[in-house]
Amino acid sequence: MVAKSRLALLPSSLQAALVERRLLKVIAGLTNFDAAAVERISRAAGQGGADLIDVACDPALVRLAAEVSGLPICVSAVDPELFPAAVAAGAALVEIGNYDAFYPLGRVFDAAEVLELTRRTRALLPEVVLSVTVPHVLPLDQQEQLALDLVAAGADLIQTEGGTSAKPFSAGSLGLIEKAAPTLAAAHSISRALQSAGATAPVLCASGLSAVTVPMAIAAGAAGVGVGSAINRLQDELAMVAVVRGLREALPNRASVAV
Repeated sequence: MVAKSRLALLPSSLQAALVERRLLKVIAGLTNFDAAAVERISRAAGQGGADLIDVACDPALVRLAAEVSGLPICVSAVDPELFPAAVAAGAALVEIGNYDAFYPLGRVFDAAEVLELTRRTRALLPEVVLSVTVPHVLPLDQQEQLALDLVAAGADLIQTEGGTSAKPFSAGSLGLIEKAAPTLAAAHSISRALQSAGATAPVLCASGLSAVTVPMAIAAGAAGVGVGSAINRLQDELAMVAVVRGLREALPNRASVAV
């Protein structure tokens, strides 16, 4: 089964969001196993107009997030053996990465390891949509090559990252742009490399984004965005909903995107 046909297995709402380049994924966190926190984030994502929720790879969290949000669920992990149980619990897709939680621990994923994780996941789940994050620690030309290799190995979606490496110097909007610069650059480079090679895998831009920079991600070539800390660091659920709505409004709507 080829990647393009696997994308057709996604819920129709996600397929439309990718085609119209307006997908909004709310990221609860790869290492966030706090059920109460995941419930708050998931409810806010649903009320705020997100398309997808990304939770830690745990069947109970999959069921909880789906129940309170009414949205499709993605699970993230760096251990492929964890994915099948989450898929059995209802996850619509699986993701390798992103790796932000590991960098402070000194854990770095290189191209060879990410490629091997992708192959193992595809062997375990030949007919499940697979997103793979390209590590931002690689130079951009190596990120481009890895993205091409990942698609050849069975990745259906490619995700970028980079928020943890950014060191913004400015306040306000300029600081938000500085924060997002690494992942925006990766989205631009990878999306063009895939397009030049004739690869059909959409690119999701994630890590360090805000309402100021999500339109830039789409302009850079991404089909959607993933936003985590801007939402999950908040304690107040109403504030979370407001941030999600702000992100939704910053993205293209159905009427403004030529399909």
